[in-house]
Amino acid sequence: MPAPLFDKLLVANRGEIALRVFRTCAEHGIRTVAVYSDADRDALHRVHADEAVHIGGAASSDSYLAVDKIIRAARETGAAAIHPGYGFLSERPVLVRACQEAGITFVGPDVHAMEVMGDKVRSRKAMAAAGVPVVPGREDLESVSDALTAAREIGFPVMLKAAAGGGGKGMR
Repeated sequence: MPAPLFDKLLVANRGEIALRVFRTCAEHGIRTVAVYSDADRDALHRVHADEAVHIGGAASSDSYLAVDKIIRAARETGAAAIHPGYGFLSERPVLVRACQEAGITFVGPDVHAMEVMGDKVRSRKAMAAAGVPVVPGREDLESVSDALTAAREIGFPVMLKAAAGGGGKGMR
């Protein structure tokens, strides 16, 4: 097996997501750092990491979404890379930029890809331009009347998705 690209990785997430990344890191000889909030003080991901750093209160905004605290934890532990896991900061370019500024490797897409794919209208246009088949749809809906007209043109059933929606909460 080739040598890993870095010797220590911080996972900016919790629970089973972090545990899965830790298992893969162990298979490749990469040491791991967990971050945890007050609510996760006794969580399994904290116990299974090689190191664990408390990053804030129970509210996600005070811990898992606090980019400055995650970067600080990586610096304090000497983590050369940060893996965002799923959710939280995994689709937010702010973490990628902060990693770049701190000289820390971000394990995930670059800022441009994240920005394009984070905007559903923009990503749909990019995929169509690249020749990827996309389902019938409209991007310019501004009213219920527009939506009904488009639905009749496209055919039912339809799904409405917010342009900047996340992993499913925006679908109706």
